[in-house]
Amino acid sequence: MLLITLEQWRALVGVVDAGSYALAAEALGKSQSSVSYAVAQIEERTGVQIFQIHGRKAMLTAEGKALYLRARYLLSEASRLEKAAAQMALGHEAELRLAADIMFPPTILIEAIQRHAQERQTARVEIYETVVSGFRGLLEDGKVDLAIAPEVPDGFLGEPIMRVSFLPVAAPGHPLHKLDQVTLHDLRDHHHLIIRDSGERRADQGAWHVSQNRIVFSQTSTSIEAARRGLGFSWFAETLIEEDLRAGTLKELPMAERAQRSVELFLIFRDPVGASPGVRALAEALRAAVKPGQ
Repeated sequence: MLLITLEQWRALVGVVDAGSYALAAEALGKSQSSVSYAVAQIEERTGVQIFQIHGRKAMLTAEGKALYLRARYLLSEASRLEKAAAQMALGHEAELRLAADIMFPPTILIEAIQRHAQERQTARVEIYETVVSGFRGLLEDGKVDLAIAPEVPDGFLGEPIMRVSFLPVAAPGHPLHKLDQVTLHDLRDHHHLIIRDSGERRADQGAWHVSQNRIVFSQTSTSIEAARRGLGFSWFAETLIEEDLRAGTLKELPMAERAQRSVELFLIFRDPVGASPGVRALAEALRAAVKPGQ
């Protein structure tokens, strides 16, 4: 059985989209007879009647419509394959892997991925959302190309990308808000909502843990919802709770001591010298998504 070529499928799609053989031939830059012959070859090789004549118009049969829809998908995939091959030839790998600490604002992360996707639509980006030391194993084992993390491990180079500010908050009805001033001693009598370190070799977070009454979550969103419901207090990245502060569902605690905390996040390459153009492009998209002064 002779195979149907992409050019023949392109002719079929062209006829249906243009509405006639003549217009399809003009759009494809071919003669009308060659377009007609290509469609006829598809019918002959598949044994499927693609068009039926109704009056003066050729209408797609049910089988013809099914072939047309599959042909459109086939041509789209062929185009994507060609683009992917061209980018690979330039050193843009098919998959990029990024470890991003959950402290990195999701809105900025998504903006960076959108910037990157606009330029390289065929690249797949895999994102590992990590907590504290969770990025270490991924970076050291070569499972990610880039990392955004709160520290630079020995043997790697990193550049500061942004500073994240944290505020101590609780629901407006939480008992801590009944105090004129809240001390660290006061906090020890209430539940501290914290996020579990995702690393195998967990880092010391003692400075952040001010109460033995801890409730540990794996997801920041769950921890924030628990705080909204009055379950406890926590330090949350200001960028993650801006809407809650405006809406009044969370309220900053009136701490007696200086309570604001901040963490510097770094952009770390697994291999800064041998990084491919694709990895460098993703890094540039991350830099561009971070607004000046952050």
